[in-house]
Amino acid sequence: MKSHSIIEIKQVSYRYEKDTVLENINLAIPNGSFLAIVGPNGSGKSTLLKLILGLLKPQKGEIHLFGQEMSKFKDWQQIGYVSQKANSFNTGFPATVFEVVSSGLTKKLGLFRFFKKEDSQKVYDALESVGMRKFSNRNIGELSGGQQQRVFIARALVSEPRLLILDEPTVGVDAENVNAFYQMLADLNKKRGITLLLVTHDVGTISDKVTHVACLNKHLHFHGDTREFEKHQSEGMSELYGTDVQLISHQHDHGGVFK
Repeated sequence: MKSHSIIEIKQVSYRYEKDTVLENINLAIPNGSFLAIVGPNGSGKSTLLKLILGLLKPQKGEIHLFGQEMSKFKDWQQIGYVSQKANSFNTGFPATVFEVVSSGLTKKLGLFRFFKKEDSQKVYDALESVGMRKFSNRNIGELSGGQQQRVFIARALVSEPRLLILDEPTVGVDAENVNAFYQMLADLNKKRGITLLLVTHDVGTISDKVTHVACLNKHLHFHGDTREFEKHQSEGMSELYGTDVQLISHQHDHGGVFK
């Protein structure tokens, strides 16, 4: 039977010298889902992302991407990635928003191939999807941290990936704009059908946006939909993370992605 999971992680472990950071991780991420990975500092979140992106190789277990074992997977254009350091660059860099986003097509088109009209339209469409089209001619350094992060998400989207991975994307986003930022991600998931994998600490803020939550702290302690996660709030969960892990109660639209 063909798997409907975009990512399948099976019995994966990883260690740095004597320190085990991930142990026996099993995680399946179905097509069309919006998964938030939460956990304390040092819980292995960044290592897990590096394994999924092929930057590290599992020391035990295996990872499948789009139904292929990772060592055989070649179509990396299907995966977009935005790091938490994406907007940590020289704000005086002389590039417009359009130019920054269009650079996301370089690998797909080739470094010296001229843009066609349809290529420019892809850039505008990507900017439109993150609410930044009207800033296309603005210098990237003139934007706020949150606006810059939206531009880098557009850059990741312009090559039309099926999976978008974001590592703490609200770093640099003003607190009053965080909810709107997450709503933009939820719209990408629902309207464009992009599978999203998000590492975040803003569990309460995003609880009505994601379809699933995974709690990581060396082991995968929980993986389920947001309703299940709300039911599992307990002192045990708080002790695991060293702080209260609570979700704000929301009305959820699960849309039948997971049943």
